[in-house]
Amino acid sequence: MRRKKPLLAVSALLLGGVVFGLLGGCASVGYYAKSICGHLDLVGRAKPVPQWLEAADTPQALKERLRLSQRMRDFAIDTLHLPDNDSYRRYADLQRPSAVWNVVATPPLSLKLQTWCFPVMGCVGYRGYFHQAEAEAYAEQLRQQGLEVLVYGVTAYSTLGRLPGGLSSDPLLNTFIHFPEGELARMIFHELTHQVAYANNDTVFNESFATAVERLGGERWLQQHGSPAARAEYQRSNERREAFRALTGGYRDRLQALYQGPGTDDDKRVGKAALMSALRTDYEQLKGSAAWGGYGGYDHWFARANNASFGVLSAYNALVPQFEQVFERQGRDFKRFYAEVQRLAALPGDERHVALAAAAAL
Repeated sequence: MRRKKPLLAVSALLLGGVVFGLLGGCASVGYYAKSICGHLDLVGRAKPVPQWLEAADTPQALKERLRLSQRMRDFAIDTLHLPDNDSYRRYADLQRPSAVWNVVATPPLSLKLQTWCFPVMGCVGYRGYFHQAEAEAYAEQLRQQGLEVLVYGVTAYSTLGRLPGGLSSDPLLNTFIHFPEGELARMIFHELTHQVAYANNDTVFNESFATAVERLGGERWLQQHGSPAARAEYQRSNERREAFRALTGGYRDRLQALYQGPGTDDDKRVGKAALMSALRTDYEQLKGSAAWGGYGGYDHWFARANNASFGVLSAYNALVPQFEQVFERQGRDFKRFYAEVQRLAALPGDERHVALAAAAAL
């Protein structure tokens, strides 16, 4: 299971950190400064793709993936009408498996993610770190407060195209460049979508929009440019992904009903333990099915599954069906779709989701 980016964490930290520092926020300056340095290091490692292609010591397999990524980047502009800028025209080898590590947390009897607020970018349901040890240390602090916590590595993040100069040119990274073709396309399209529309303090809206575009764009890429092998690989992967979403979505709803229902906290803890045990049993049965054939790509997720895990899943998928319906209502025209989403993103937060549901139902 590929880990997604930290929702826009670092862009929030970078822009927010600069402002915060100017405002004299000394209590958190260490965290902001490290985030800024981490992003500057990442950007500094990136070189234009042509330089990598011309270099004699660049492995042939990497050259092939970089060429593929540039065809996808052109497709994103010409067919999906995503921003035409320097994002994903550069590549960096970070020499680590993740771009950043994300910390998310929930109460023990709730699926609502704790939020952290940053100047300029608003409030988000995570806190990102460029070093895993620092993420784990902060996670332990949250556990000591009685929260359920998840730390996970993520492969990429978006700066929203809002940073000055080359700082906002999101690079290709070693953390995802060797993804299967369909997954690589989805990753690039998802990140670029965040530069189209962004609603402050609304992670679910932002991530669901980007997930909808990545699905639509990834499928269109494979239909028009993918080899039979790439399409078959994507179909297998997507079928497993949909089965995973169906399984976890059902248990998420059951947990939500338990937490919001009657009963004492002790009763709810017992019910929660029973549901989590049943979830893992059902996963093992799914994994052993003929369709999955023992595929273990989701093992790590189920081994660590808790409220925070379910909270993250909700952020990425909750509104995707509505965005897909809006795309249909706009005649499957990406430019019209983006214009409608931009209109929705500009609405006050208490109106936005109601307006989205109405736009999807027209």
